Amino acid sequence: MSLSVWFDLLLFAFLAFLLVFVFFTVRITNLHKVYFVFHFFMMLWPLCQFATHIVQDVDIQFMYVSLSFVASSMLASGWLLFTLFLTGDDQKVSRKSMTLLFIPAILSSLGAVFNPFYLFTSPKTNNYVDRAYGPLFWLTMIVIAGYLLISLFILLNKVRSYSTTKSLKKQIRIILAGIYTLVFFAALDTLFNVVLTAYFPVIPGLTSLGILIADLFFIFVIMHYKVFDLVSIAHDDIINTIPHGILVLDEDHMIIEANRASQVFVNKKVGDLFDIDLFFTTVHHTDHDAEFLEHYKAKEQGLFHIELLFKQKSELHFILQTSPIFDASQVPIGHILTFQDVSQERRLVQELNRQNELLHERNRSLDRTRLELSKANRKLEEMALTDSLTGCYNRHYLTQRLTQEMNANIQQKIPFAFILFDIDFFKTINDRYGHVSGDEVLYRTAQIVKQEIRSSDILARYGGEEFILYLPCTDRDRAAQIAEQVRLSVEQNIMNLSGSTDPVSVTISLGVLAITDFDTTYNEMYLDDYLNSLFAEVDKPLYEAKNRGRNCIQISDVFHVSQKEIREAEM
Repeated sequence: MSLSVWFDLLLFAFLAFLLVFVFFTVRITNLHKVYFVFHFFMMLWPLCQFATHIVQDVDIQFMYVSLSFVASSMLASGWLLFTLFLTGDDQKVSRKSMTLLFIPAILSSLGAVFNPFYLFTSPKTNNYVDRAYGPLFWLTMIVIAGYLLISLFILLNKVRSYSTTKSLKKQIRIILAGIYTLVFFAALDTLFNVVLTAYFPVIPGLTSLGILIADLFFIFVIMHYKVFDLVSIAHDDIINTIPHGILVLDEDHMIIEANRASQVFVNKKVGDLFDIDLFFTTVHHTDHDAEFLEHYKAKEQGLFHIELLFKQKSELHFILQTSPIFDASQVPIGHILTFQDVSQERRLVQELNRQNELLHERNRSLDRTRLELSKANRKLEEMALTDSLTGCYNRHYLTQRLTQEMNANIQQKIPFAFILFDIDFFKTINDRYGHVSGDEVLYRTAQIVKQEIRSSDILARYGGEEFILYLPCTDRDRAAQIAEQVRLSVEQNIMNLSGSTDPVSVTISLGVLAITDFDTTYNEMYLDDYLNSLFAEVDKPLYEAKNRGRNCIQISDVFHVSQKEIREAEM
């Protein structure tokens, strides 16, 4: 047996070693799992090529030949899947599309396995070591080439994208070099060992060698750039906008990410090791440094901080804060260090000490901070719960409020009512004066209604030109009075729109639903269905008011909605 036959086995051994090396040196993630499947199919090719040469039985030889091409098809489809995961495009592809991705590979694999009428391959002599290829083989080559071209298209687009970070672009370029190498050797294999086999002797191991070299490129990216680990947590385009210094360390204390602000405190770059003990020799610290270092090295969950002062930069005070990073299994996999420059604050503290007002000033500063945070929180809450156009509450807030109050209303038999109304012929206003004027009509109508309702009532924008009023502790007669007040105030409101030289007035149609009789079979589990049924019921009188000619009120004859009826209707 020729020594060249053993070349494929040697390459298989190298690939197996690399698989074991990656498995034991990186933390396993979903992306790693995809890579291991991809790597497994890479190993099958040289193994099957070697096995084809050492067995004598023709059927077993064919089994190894077909299995090697099955591995090639799955390798190509697996590479496309790996590409989607690597670039983050897997989130854009549905599970159904992900499944369909493998269909061409499966079909070409079936053609290789069943080899109908020797359309895939046939032995030239009495074995498959020397074989000829048929149309199914070339169809398989087209499928494999299609997978590779799609993968290359995705990777090249990612490299050209402005949103791709520089680090990821470097990784993709190295991976592309690996793919180009694999394609080059596979093309040589096809050219010399298939197309020109009549003119040249068989050169074994070309595709296997290309697979090995390409895999070395992939593993370099995995090990050098930590592409599957913490780099996804802290992107340059986000953390570089933060004024505080940030270092992201892996479990070996290697710097995975560092923003620009960190250079003021630590003169290190990505890939350097960060020695916390060595760093502490360059700063002045308090008596609590031992406790801080103990928390840091123990990787205890929580935030820990200490105030430090550089020995060579006596004016630079900063707060060092550390927090461990945990994976989904709560295993510590690194640290986040933040450096907050508080030099200005410390100078202010010293000045206030000389003026004997330190404590008062710090309290006022804290009060201002709390007040600003409180204002910001109230503003955010208001933005989340109100309609940006009209300034009234949105439907989400109304549902949230009703969820809180409905149990008490029903259990304590407190009457409540809804008024659903919309602006008559609102489309005509939009068509005649424009959408800007239409928005102004919506806003002014909402402001007029707010003036006519009680402080306990809730006005919410229901959708489009529709609004809904929730009236707590309100019976049928009182709800009708409020509805009439609202209708009349809107009708009498004269508006001067920016898009019109003439004054404009609008009218509204209103539907009223008052719940005064309560269902004794009420169950909190069906609260959502109950609320939906109430909204559906108040919608009916509104449409009746429209059918009656608009600018009027229609009161529903429904006094209660039974959850039992709701459940029976659903069944």
